[in-house]
Amino acid sequence: MMMSTTEIWLSILGLTLITHLCRTTFFVLPARYQLPQRLQRALRYAPACALIAIVTPDLMLTPTGDLNLSLHNYRLIAAVLAAGLFYYTRKLWLMIIVGMTVFTVLRLMA
Repeated sequence: MMMSTTEIWLSILGLTLITHLCRTTFFVLPARYQLPQRLQRALRYAPACALIAIVTPDLMLTPTGDLNLSLHNYRLIAAVLAAGLFYYTRKLWLMIIVGMTVFTVLRLMA
């Protein structure tokens, strides 16, 4: 079903308004209104969740959108090894170096 130009512009304006309201609420409210502690703790994880949501499809899906959990998925193998290394060492720079090295070596060997 095709949308008319008016419907498209109304959708864009509506989404803009909703996004603006959601993002400015924290700045517009008086200082005496504070988020509950539980919500503040939960919001600390938002950047990590957003990063995972962006990266995971690239690691697990083929360009056509099919799930690829095979041993020929070099991105996924490198990411799992790098994540495991980070879990044990907590060194971000080491994780990046190892992940990129493993990915490059596997790709060049193929």
